[in-house]
Amino acid sequence: MGKITGFMEFERLEEGYLPVEQRLKNYKEFVIGLDDTQAKVQAARCMDCGTPFCNNGCPVNNIIPDFNDLVFRQDWKNALETLHSTNNFPEFTGRICPAPCEAACTLNVNDDPVGIKSIEHAIIDRGWAEGWVVPQPAATKTGKTVAVVGSGPAGLAAAQQLARAGHTVTVFEKNDRIGGLLRYGIPDFKMEKIHIDRRVEQMQAEGVVFKTGVLVAVLPAEAKVTNWAKTSISPQALMAEFDAVLLTGGAEQPRDLPVPGRELRGIHFAMEFLPQQNKVNAGDPLEGQIRADGKHVIVIGGGDTGSDCVGTSNRHGAASVTQFELMPQPPEHENKALTWPYWPIKLRTSSSHEEGCDREFAIATKEFMGENGQVTALKSVRVEWKDGKMVEVADSEQILKADLVLLAMGFVSPIGSIVEAFGVDKDARGNARASTEGDRCYATNVKKVFAAGDMRRGQSLVVWAIREGRQAARAVDEFLMGASALPR
Repeated sequence: MGKITGFMEFERLEEGYLPVEQRLKNYKEFVIGLDDTQAKVQAARCMDCGTPFCNNGCPVNNIIPDFNDLVFRQDWKNALETLHSTNNFPEFTGRICPAPCEAACTLNVNDDPVGIKSIEHAIIDRGWAEGWVVPQPAATKTGKTVAVVGSGPAGLAAAQQLARAGHTVTVFEKNDRIGGLLRYGIPDFKMEKIHIDRRVEQMQAEGVVFKTGVLVAVLPAEAKVTNWAKTSISPQALMAEFDAVLLTGGAEQPRDLPVPGRELRGIHFAMEFLPQQNKVNAGDPLEGQIRADGKHVIVIGGGDTGSDCVGTSNRHGAASVTQFELMPQPPEHENKALTWPYWPIKLRTSSSHEEGCDREFAIATKEFMGENGQVTALKSVRVEWKDGKMVEVADSEQILKADLVLLAMGFVSPIGSIVEAFGVDKDARGNARASTEGDRCYATNVKKVFAAGDMRRGQSLVVWAIREGRQAARAVDEFLMGASALPR
């Protein structure tokens, strides 16, 4: 390692944020990354620990000690090459990944972990600034064609790998811009969309063809998902035209809350609310946008999507924002001896929470209340868990003012009609059934149809989507060619 005693000499240094009052005025990124010297010092904290648990903690198995050492030595170009060897899009993960690698860091046993995510962020931003991220077109073409359905992180990773293997790849996206939930699910203040746009340009130079506004199969009328498609194509047409089809759509079917008053106006799924703001940010006209200006907003769901709703509501100028979480408040600090190197359950405060939010734990919604068809309040009740079951706390009901309610309770599955249209078997959770191991990994029961990412595993992280997209690309390459040189 670059500095054997670095972990004893240097403290963890977090990336900085612009002041709250400044960042609430726009939808721009506000994280202040590490400069070269800070990144070198942070990389010096990486231990020569023998078994780098961080590698396995990272779903794409980034070679973390190696790029840390290269950053310490200020060999940024080779650090970028090492990072790209396992991760097609470190500018995505360096911004929005929760960093399970840091939870697994050996230094995290009894100290603050190495700032791996901030180093990754610094490497890829340096790579783009220096012009080191360039197209890598295949030297020869195989003559094989692949359709990738869905342009989120799984679809993009698979498409790039397959194009570099020499196949002709076409990516189909139902919305008007490439990126899937990266584009219309992640707020711009967490990741500006220029990062997607320049990857699309790189992939186009590598031979990938993108077709937007094309819906594969059909969506049921009751599906509450973003759909700006202008045309459609049938699964049968895709399977007839292409040598292989890879399904990589997102798990977009939201979890609903069927309590009295659900039909009132002003109650929306998070993925009705968030995509609209991203579309407006892109300069597109949009009538009837769901807005939080001057409203008392209640966000139901304590995860990342709920946090994104909090940050967007604050930027709209909400009068108040309250976030509900059904589970009890977790501890502020985990028991490291019990949880390391696994992902710990502990209280996490996001940048959006710091911008203004009342957080309520162990609380459930019993009823939405309204006037003239519009929600005006909700009735809540405190809950506790006994013998693994949720029970209401007696005499704990309360009524809270609510002009806008956003449901951010996670996603249950991909849209079932799309999976069914291909004739693909589903697992018990409604995802496309496909194994990740063996001779037919990522292959569905339908010949030449594969599935990866949220489509196969359900709602998950961007970094898991990239991993599955890369692995599925190898499986498709093996199916087409009999063997593959793509990394698994």
